[in-house]
Amino acid sequence: MSAAPRGAPWRTRLAAALARRRVTLGFVFAAVVLWFAAPTRTSLLWGAIIAGIGELIRIWAAGHVEKSREVTRSGPYRFTRHPLYLGSSIIGIGIVVASASWLVAAIVLGYLATTITAAIGAEEAHLRDKFGSEYDAYAARIAPPMMRSFSMARALDNREHHTIAGLVVALLLLAFKVGYSIR
Repeated sequence: MSAAPRGAPWRTRLAAALARRRVTLGFVFAAVVLWFAAPTRTSLLWGAIIAGIGELIRIWAAGHVEKSREVTRSGPYRFTRHPLYLGSSIIGIGIVVASASWLVAAIVLGYLATTITAAIGAEEAHLRDKFGSEYDAYAARIAPPMMRSFSMARALDNREHHTIAGLVVALLLLAFKVGYSIR
């Protein structure tokens, strides 16, 4: 995904900037979320379960996708064009539940709505530029599915272990907050 052209409308440039910086922004928002979170043991347990489901979707997707090399149509890509973003959204919902805070819900849902929407737009433009009618056929659901097995090596090549580590750290920090009743 590349930057928006210089003469592009401000919304296009903003969307491109959000898409490029969504991970960095995620760390900033994570610190704010941790500060305002009011987790309980119960909210942490349910949030971890929900976030775990999101991470399983991401692992499944990462074990199929060949980023920027093809239009992947196997695994979860047979059902949705953006399973990594779907998994990330479910992880975000899990963090909201774990945090047990309406303010955190507003922050996380706002972050997800803006950054994931921007990332999807940038990614789809990139895939259309790179793969043209092949991507259009996939987006229109008329491309045949691929037969490819899940590969943990591929998931690791796609650095999914970074997301797993981030989720574990987030849940541990929330658990620490529960254990020490830090508000």
